[in-house]
Amino acid sequence: MKRHAVLTLLVAVLVSFTVHAHQSDALSGAWHTQHGDIQQTAVFVDGYLSHSVFDVKNKKFISTRGGTYVAENGKLTVTWQYDTEKAANDQPNDTWVGKSTVFDINAGNELTTNLSGTAVAWQRVDANEGPMAGVWRITGRKEGDNINQMPLRDRRTLKILSGTRFQWVAINIKTGEFSGTGGGTYTFENGKYTENIEFFSRDDNRVGASLSFDGKIEDGSWHHSGLSSTGNPIYELWDKMGKK
Repeated sequence: MKRHAVLTLLVAVLVSFTVHAHQSDALSGAWHTQHGDIQQTAVFVDGYLSHSVFDVKNKKFISTRGGTYVAENGKLTVTWQYDTEKAANDQPNDTWVGKSTVFDINAGNELTTNLSGTAVAWQRVDANEGPMAGVWRITGRKEGDNINQMPLRDRRTLKILSGTRFQWVAINIKTGEFSGTGGGTYTFENGKYTENIEFFSRDDNRVGASLSFDGKIEDGSWHHSGLSSTGNPIYELWDKMGKK
């Protein structure tokens, strides 16, 4: 009898784990919805969400927000680390930074959610296929012959990559300060990492440009080198959050 009870408990735990994993996997990846010229993307990767709104045709960045998330039982709970609209409106950071919002979700072949304010359908772009999918943090920058290490602080620069989409954000997760972002699609083939820019908060004229860099993964670190969007040479190290 006792053995039966233990087996029943183990089965219940495994079922619960499988359900939660399935729900999480159902969101994993990049999603897209569009109304007129206004496009929205949502990237769910490694427990992190970035939601962006932009207009490629008119080269207009509108907003972005993101943070950690949990998805279960038809609900998406996001704990915010950045939100350009709230930062621009000088909304006190203690009213939203580190606070959570709950949204409805129904994920299958398409995603229905009120993430954008009203319940609309989102189409899947990818499911985080490929080795670059993850949340990367810049951990080192080469100056001369030396690589200066950049320890994890409240102020940080992240690259949030799905299987096909990229976004960088420069944020402060304690104060809510937002310094900039850019995003679009990317490819990583034969040692070349190429970004195709669809939005850029600091300069809308960057939209439509493609930037190509040398890239390689060594010991889990992403070595990223070439010319920045301003034309200056760079050599950076990036590591996935939680790795360094």
